[in-house]
Amino acid sequence: MQSRQINLHLVSDSTGETLNSIARATLARFEGHHVIHHRWSLIRSRLQLDRVLEGLEHEPGPVLFTLVDRSLRHALEENCGRLGVPCLSVLDQVMDLLQGQLGARAKEKRAAQHVMDADYFRRIDAMHYVLAHDDGQGVAGIGQADVCLVGVSRSSKTPTCFYLANRGIKAANVPIVPGAILPPELAEQKVPVVGLTIDTHALIEIRRHRLRLIGAHGVKHDTTEYIDPEAVKAEILAARRLCTQHGWPVIDVTRRSIEETAATVLQLMEAWHVRRGASPELPTDDPAAKVLGAAP
Repeated sequence: MQSRQINLHLVSDSTGETLNSIARATLARFEGHHVIHHRWSLIRSRLQLDRVLEGLEHEPGPVLFTLVDRSLRHALEENCGRLGVPCLSVLDQVMDLLQGQLGARAKEKRAAQHVMDADYFRRIDAMHYVLAHDDGQGVAGIGQADVCLVGVSRSSKTPTCFYLANRGIKAANVPIVPGAILPPELAEQKVPVVGLTIDTHALIEIRRHRLRLIGAHGVKHDTTEYIDPEAVKAEILAARRLCTQHGWPVIDVTRRSIEETAATVLQLMEAWHVRRGASPELPTDDPAAKVLGAAP
């Protein structure tokens, strides 16, 4: 099939996160095609919409939008019809379905998901927590964590913790270093602990890249255990044995995205609380937080 190039216009009266996520998820299924994204966010007045319409005139292409204001919606749909380009309000069908099930009309409110409520401040607190407890810092506060990630250096603990923080999860991360003693709170099972592991070759490449970034150009693979194949293999094996010894579940992150790893962590957190007969305080806006039956 011959590849095509199209312009895709994403028009939102809010941050555009919803449209970006939908576009990313759907376009991932199309290979060999070039899509030029035109992102138009915070479109809340006719003057701002006119800029969108001007851009659409110069580079026509399909439009996905989330606009609450009826006059702006009408103007956008009318101009798309005139230009002969498809135009779709991505939330309408979902909204209609839920209105039918709930027996209530949805409020015409912009950026309804972006409010400074309790969930918002919970995410901010979680972000501060992650900053204070990254890479073994702030050991004294690990008991207040919602989850603790353990693993060898450069096994995606930090980015996963920050992603979880954006979901309102206080995530600490503790590196497993040969000879180092882990915080007693982990062995005492006071918080759910999840191990992250990674393929030896993948980890070596990540660490070698890290050394280049920090300017360690003179370091050779056989002069430091940090990237020595046998040493790294032994380090990963020892970390897995430690997790097995404590009964901590392990996630192999080699071929997982940060989002997939975080979703699995949320599942394991849920399972940890269920085994203890407790009700976990997971964020209510995250679908992954509702998944039960994760592997122990």
